[in-house]
Amino acid sequence: MTKLTELKKKLLERPDVRAEYDSLAEEFSIAEALIRARAEADMTQEQVAERMQTSQSYVAKLESGRVSPSMKALQRYAAATGARLKISLEHAVTP
Repeated sequence: MTKLTELKKKLLERPDVRAEYDSLAEEFSIAEALIRARAEADMTQEQVAERMQTSQSYVAKLESGRVSPSMKALQRYAAATGARLKISLEHAVTP
């Protein structure tokens, strides 16, 4: 196990750290899906931005989770990458 993995595991044992980590899971999930769609389309952020008619910096913010995207923004991103937007709600798994 790498030092970083060990540190992460140790930190996630703390309830306060775990709660904050879990609260960000949805944002990470959205960012991961956006990046995956762009990678599968073999596009740069600049290319996605051009198709969305926005700036590359906005695409970067979407992909980093620094902004909370609107439904319209997600639809535009999906269209730009040739992907289909699918949203689902799942019940949380309790330990």
